Amino acid sequence: AGIIYQFAGSLCTESNDMIEFQQTWPKTQRPRPIVIIGAGSIVADAHMPAYRKAGLTVYGIYDPNLVKAESLAEKWNCRAYQTLDEAIGHEDVIFDLATPPAAHTEILKQLPIGAPVLIQKPMGENLDDASRILKLCTERQLKAAVNFQLRFAPMSLALKSAIDSGVLGTIVDFDGLLALDTPWHLWKFLEGLPRVEITLHSIHYLDLIRSILGNPAGIHARSMGHPSSQMSQTRTSAMLDYGNQVRCNLSINHNHYFGRKFQASEFRICGTQGAAYMKMGVNLDYPAGELDELWINSGNNRNWEQIELAGQWFPDAFVGRMLQLQRFVNGEESQLISSVQDAWFTMALVEAAYVSSASPMTPVATPPDLST
Repeated sequence: AGIIYQFAGSLCTESNDMIEFQQTWPKTQRPRPIVIIGAGSIVADAHMPAYRKAGLTVYGIYDPNLVKAESLAEKWNCRAYQTLDEAIGHEDVIFDLATPPAAHTEILKQLPIGAPVLIQKPMGENLDDASRILKLCTERQLKAAVNFQLRFAPMSLALKSAIDSGVLGTIVDFDGLLALDTPWHLWKFLEGLPRVEITLHSIHYLDLIRSILGNPAGIHARSMGHPSSQMSQTRTSAMLDYGNQVRCNLSINHNHYFGRKFQASEFRICGTQGAAYMKMGVNLDYPAGELDELWINSGNNRNWEQIELAGQWFPDAFVGRMLQLQRFVNGEESQLISSVQDAWFTMALVEAAYVSSASPMTPVATPPDLST
């Protein structure tokens, strides 16, 4: 690719060929209002700021906890619905299910036939749930996508653009390293759940890897808890099988509570012609977070150039996720990204990781008996 220079999110080659990196999603010509079901922290911290930033209208919010719904609705100047029937009685809207995975199925059963809907990840509590949701969405002809929004973060879009443009050559290594001090006390409801870390956190990374490398042939994984935590799992190691050419690993530790200095939240992607480094800042000092970063090395000059990013994972990825669904529903795009049909494969990968984690590892040989 020649020597590269930073140019507002683009790379300029030595021959002055400009390579533009996509970082945002185009707006829809006919934005549809949004009805949100669920009033948890993710709605307050990401969904509402994202939709306000995108200029999208939120009609209102429903939550079984009416006090939470009313508080959030008052803050964002929208309606708090008294009942689910009231919330889903609208036509020509996008339904946004920001609900726990155990609640998805019953709500999907009640949505109007053919309705467009964004389903909060994960797609159910396990693969059986995901299969039921896929069948249900197909039977009810729902235009359903799953909110795997990391794909739509500016850094992720730019990374994929760089890979698709050939700047890195053929990808041969994909490493994820996270050494974090995650504040699990913010989510007390997760205590006692049999599946936590992969299902609710690393699922983002598995989905992003799938979007870049495709579906792996298999996965070896081990997920475990930590003496300082009440969560069933807070640490995961995983190796994805992409054959003999691509090495792909995740090393994730949410209990690295020894200060910021050597904490990490990063991907390193190496190709035959170049490499990329991606920092996911929101994980560091969560929920305040740090700025995301994307660096690219063309391979020839050995110099790393930082790509100027158009936004951050939170809330900009939620903007792109919703805009893509809106454009698909309006016929402006022919493919629905992270549709329930595609998201099922991410859930299958999560399931395979837990099956692998519960399976015995290959034992190491013991020394021979030397007494005889």
